[in-house]
Amino acid sequence: MIGGVIKAVAVTAMVLAVSPSWGAEERPMEVFASLGTGELKGIYYPVGRAICEVVNRDIRANRVRCSPEATPGSVYNVDAIRNGELEFGIVQSDVAYAAYNGKGAFAGKPFHELRSVLVLYPELVTIVARAGIHDIRDLASKSINVGRPGSGTRLTWDAIRNAVGWKEGQGPRETDLPIDAIGGALCSGTIDANMLVVGHPSSQVSALLARCSGNLVAVNGPAIDALVADAAYLREGRISGPLYGLTADTPSFGVSALLMTSSGMDEKAVAAFAKAIVAEIGALKTKHPALANLTLEEMVSGTFPVPLHPAASQVYKDLGLLK
Repeated sequence: MIGGVIKAVAVTAMVLAVSPSWGAEERPMEVFASLGTGELKGIYYPVGRAICEVVNRDIRANRVRCSPEATPGSVYNVDAIRNGELEFGIVQSDVAYAAYNGKGAFAGKPFHELRSVLVLYPELVTIVARAGIHDIRDLASKSINVGRPGSGTRLTWDAIRNAVGWKEGQGPRETDLPIDAIGGALCSGTIDANMLVVGHPSSQVSALLARCSGNLVAVNGPAIDALVADAAYLREGRISGPLYGLTADTPSFGVSALLMTSSGMDEKAVAAFAKAIVAEIGALKTKHPALANLTLEEMVSGTFPVPLHPAASQVYKDLGLLK
């Protein structure tokens, strides 16, 4: 732990040392960078706001202004980066892979210009269900909320449904309720379960478990094992029981939340994001529980489903974080 703190401090000092200083007569124009996040009451929006706060701390030096934008989620963010509506976006790793390779929701429309900036944190498939539903197979013929169109959660659910291989009429009935309606629907029995792809601890998960006396559903078994084994951007994981007052951990799998942009994005802006986030990792950890376990190693050398932007890669090499 002490070594990690010393390394973070050293990297911060190096970032400051390589930051440019401009004369008044040569100061470049400010770059406005919008950062696509997720729904206002989800996790991506406060995480995006935290990122923009650290990027904007040094606007005078880097001339980049970051603005967090609420969006439907990962799929929307990728499409918005593609069409120029957004400069950056927070995206699930499975969505990034599908977009780059033209699969799933992006079939026939590969986005080869999509680029990674850094890894943020792991997100696990988290299903909160009513009593009697303990395993993914128990959801057959039940109803489950699987996220709004344009969300990464919906794309991940599609992968789960295909992996399990429910026959016609046997799989769960799917809904796409807004966040505000989920608790009431689950408690009343309008839906039997709600799925999130989320970092932990999650206030939304805590609220659902407390309000509806629900339980977490195990998302594992041979079908899930095969799904994870076939995809480098997926990872097995366990949801900590003590985080939510439960006696046991819940097996699941998940993805990584990534900061993404396009290959055509201004190199100065990409470098400003990369430098600021690395330098301010200590501050970021305090801004949201999902960011509490950030590590420099995972952020810059974790599993990237699409290539790193050259400007981000160069920053990490200059700081000695990548070879």
